[in-house]
Amino acid sequence: MDDKAHVQAMFGQIAQRYDRMNRLMTFGQDKHWRELVVRKAALDNRSRVLDIAAGTGDIAFEIRRQYPDAEVIAADFALPMMQVGQQRPAGPLIDWVGANALSLPFPDNCFDAVVSGFLLRNVPDIDQALAEQYRVLKPGGRIVSLDTSPPPNTPLRPFINFHLRVIIPLLGRWVAGDSSAYHYLSGSTLGFKHPRDLAERFSKIGFRGVDYKRLMLGTIAVHWGHI
Repeated sequence: MDDKAHVQAMFGQIAQRYDRMNRLMTFGQDKHWRELVVRKAALDNRSRVLDIAAGTGDIAFEIRRQYPDAEVIAADFALPMMQVGQQRPAGPLIDWVGANALSLPFPDNCFDAVVSGFLLRNVPDIDQALAEQYRVLKPGGRIVSLDTSPPPNTPLRPFINFHLRVIIPLLGRWVAGDSSAYHYLSGSTLGFKHPRDLAERFSKIGFRGVDYKRLMLGTIAVHWGHI
């Protein structure tokens, strides 16, 4: 099984309990992260927004909550995740599209903002994923990315590593019935790029005004920029 198929299968297996696990893993902080993503996207009710790697639609639903008249498209290649989102009460208010982040099925210059949650750590080519988001943005459009970050080198780092390597997989086994998926997710956090390095990738693609904010003891980062 190649990397793409492995990631698809993994998210398909945990789709039904993914949201519950997110609440537990983040101590409920993920709601505030999504609110920050939407603020940084600088939207209004006329915006056309793409949520790529939308999963069950948490960010898309937050956009819809804040901007009821915005056009919101949620896209992902893990179809079972989106099927869970479609069953939510606000599911019919979102446009759902099966899509690969490395080859988006949208024309150039068609979105006011592209947002994502936990996309970049899961793609085999970060530059290509960013280039595709750049391509589909309108002039002046904004990109906002929420993703994990390796723990900073502080006295708390051993405890954070223990939480990532041991506690989260245990929760995954008890709550989601799949510890292997959460071993993968923990490993992808520890092995992912430093936020500074990721910001450089954004700038390399051509995004301007790139900046980021670290959250959750430095294990989460929100990056943003515009074209």
